[in-house]
Amino acid sequence: MKFSILTLFPNLIKTYISESIIKRAIEKNKIKIEIINIRDYTKNVRKQVDDYQFGGGKGMVLMVEPVVNAINSCKTTDSIVILTSPQGKVLNHSIAHQFSIEADKHLIIVCGHYEGIDERILDYIDLEISIGDYVLTGGELASLVIVDSITRLVDGVIAKDSRINDSFVNNLLDHPVYTKPVDYNGKLVPEVLLSGHHLNIDNFRQQGRIKNTFLKRPDLLCEDLLTKEDLNYLKILKENTKGD
Repeated sequence: MKFSILTLFPNLIKTYISESIIKRAIEKNKIKIEIINIRDYTKNVRKQVDDYQFGGGKGMVLMVEPVVNAINSCKTTDSIVILTSPQGKVLNHSIAHQFSIEADKHLIIVCGHYEGIDERILDYIDLEISIGDYVLTGGELASLVIVDSITRLVDGVIAKDSRINDSFVNNLLDHPVYTKPVDYNGKLVPEVLLSGHHLNIDNFRQQGRIKNTFLKRPDLLCEDLLTKEDLNYLKILKENTKGD
């Protein structure tokens, strides 16, 4: 899978992708990341890429020509052009997973900036993606969130066992986890995790997923995806929280 990130601040991207899982994914040739400086595609001698908006108003707006030129410099028949935008579809696990299984795809991510973009740029965009209902100074952080969330799901980047029970898989949050010490100021690791009984541990963790989701993100729960045992446990949770 190839990512082309179109940005005004390439060093912000370079710093992040030179570390951790993204770096290893690049080294293993699981992904490719191309960083394109939008300023290289303006015809303005001062490398200007923004200007005041027609009709008046505060803030600078990204100009259509350099952005479209930058898109066209790397676009192929396999490209999907994404704009980071607070007006876009909110990124979730399902979207990231769908992109991750399309290994032959080329994602071009345009980092929005300033007060906004010239509306005509949208004619060259396939999908607007938001990472939440808030506004950032620029789209660089959002572009990295998109790349990271997709990359870790690409086969071979991390062990499958490490992500099979991630939060949001099967509409559940992840279960609680513990490590040393066993006793910290009287707060103990649950005994079942020390028992070595794998079936009991699996049951404990599944109940932990259901409990976390029920208490923290009940909107995610889909009872059609739960087993009979899971539903019985969920019923107990609901009964125990009545009136709270």
